[in-house]
Amino acid sequence: MTETQTPSNRKHRLVIVGGGFGGLEAVHSFHNADIDIALIDQRNHHLFQPLLYQVATSTLATSEIAWPIRHLLRKYKNVKTLLGTVEGVDTAARTVLLADGEAIPYDTLVLATGARHAYFGHDDWERYAPGLKTLEDATTIRRRILTAFEEAEREPDPVRRAEYLTFVIIGGGPTGVEIAGTIADLARDTLKGDFRVIDPATAHVVLIEGGPRVLAAFSEDMSAYAKQALERLGVTVHLGNPVTECHADGVEFGGQLLRAKTIIWAAGVQASPAAKWLNVPADRAGRVIVDADLTAPGHPEIFVIGDTATVANGGKGMVPGIAPAAKQQGVHIAKTIKARLAGDQSPRAFVYRHAGDLATIGKRAAVTDFGWIKLKGYIAWWLWGIAHIYFLIGLRNRLAVALSWLWISVSGARSARLITQRDAAEGADTPGNGA
Repeated sequence: MTETQTPSNRKHRLVIVGGGFGGLEAVHSFHNADIDIALIDQRNHHLFQPLLYQVATSTLATSEIAWPIRHLLRKYKNVKTLLGTVEGVDTAARTVLLADGEAIPYDTLVLATGARHAYFGHDDWERYAPGLKTLEDATTIRRRILTAFEEAEREPDPVRRAEYLTFVIIGGGPTGVEIAGTIADLARDTLKGDFRVIDPATAHVVLIEGGPRVLAAFSEDMSAYAKQALERLGVTVHLGNPVTECHADGVEFGGQLLRAKTIIWAAGVQASPAAKWLNVPADRAGRVIVDADLTAPGHPEIFVIGDTATVANGGKGMVPGIAPAAKQQGVHIAKTIKARLAGDQSPRAFVYRHAGDLATIGKRAAVTDFGWIKLKGYIAWWLWGIAHIYFLIGLRNRLAVALSWLWISVSGARSARLITQRDAAEGADTPGNGA
């Protein structure tokens, strides 16, 4: 029996782990197909990660960028949605092992389990510098940013007040640039006139990038424009010196200590343990080094996609870990599986089509690079916004986000400035505990 042949007395069992862009795209391709599909995710919602930073910076509400998976798939009668945490894969028995002890059998398996932020061997830094991959991460960062202003308002010591009003972002990729620009807008526009003791506009926003320039994936002229746009917003950009320490007092880089109470990590990612589950080779970030058809080496019945995989892009380096790439991979593996079920076992190499790079800098500037055309400034910002609204799910969410952005652009006001819940992991020196 080949990897996709199924006993005639039952349907083919396709198990997809992960309800992100790649996993959902694969499911959509099997709409009401004559197979049994199980989609497993440890959260009950699909998250539009490209706009996650806007939740962290009070621009959007959580419900505007996340949707219940079960609701999204309610019309797919061949799909069973399971809320559970995967702890391993038994490749010999062809079962997915859940944390509660249940084993889910599969004939074909798709691992689209995503990635988390990585601290390059300094996991203890996470307490002081949270990353941004989940809604929980976003609300944690939002709480720390807003609480820092509240603490500064009550702090009589000007030195400590300055520490509360210093915001450090580590990492100069799109996420770091977008967060830095939005915090600057928040301090100078949104919070203007809200406080009586402090002037929020005096907040010191600092972006630290260990490499020679921000937005390294963009062309040098776009990178230079992004740096200049950040500096026009009042952001201080430090290049060429990676952070060597994060602690309760701030960050250390280039032999100096920058005192700050709010630190945000945007410098690296670590894949899920999928490579360990399968006992297959992985790259330095833990991503499975897949074959050309996106299957795990030695396991043609297992596909690995999205941030869980590292995929060669012909002679153009590696496929980037972005949403459009994951969606293309989801479509590709669905076509491959359908072909196999129809009796075509020939390998189908994945070919990535890069649509372009986009990044926003504050509420009125962006850079877009589509290869054949490069734009920057306000026009690029509009194009960036249109592209992101297009990929949102549902008319209501598209309208809600568009109206939020329009209102912020006109008035500077943000409606999602809520300080919610406490994190037990936040220690005595972390903003938000009254210290």
